Amino acid sequence: MAVKMRLKRMGYKKHPIYRVVVADARSPRDGKFIEEVGTYDPNQEPSVVKFNEEAAKKWLSNGAQPTDTVARLLKQAGIEK
Repeated sequence: MAVKMRLKRMGYKKHPIYRVVVADARSPRDGKFIEEVGTYDPNQEPSVVKFNEEAAKKWLSNGAQPTDTVARLLKQAGIEK
């Protein structure tokens, strides 16, 4: 099973808030997920990014592949593989 770390869109129209989730690569964007590992709020200035570092590192070490955006957010938060 291919596992990805990706964004799940929340919030209301034109005011998105995202959750960083670990999900099966075949599940839909806002569908079923395995675990929530963080949040991202692009509406605030500067953008707010919060991660559960233990969970994020655990999933990265277990082979979860972050999407390009999540990889950038992880780097910004100082979390490396």
